[in-house]
Amino acid sequence: MSDPEELKWLAECQKEGPQSEMEKALINEFLRTRGRTLADLKTLPPDQAKKLMTEACQFASLNLAQLESKAGFREKIRGPS
Repeated sequence: MSDPEELKWLAECQKEGPQSEMEKALINEFLRTRGRTLADLKTLPPDQAKKLMTEACQFASLNLAQLESKAGFREKIRGPS
């Protein structure tokens, strides 16, 4: 899976942004629960690697949304500064 075209979806999921470090940590956490690392994805068949990474990105996205939601609720509860 060393073809750059096949890894486009991986780069797309890990775009740099304000929460990219947290996203990467969550992706790595998900992969660890599956007994894998990002480096392992290159050794898997493309369809299997893509499926695993899609699940990891969904896990990261859900967890980031939960964190943002909690932060928003805290702000509402505390009121304006």
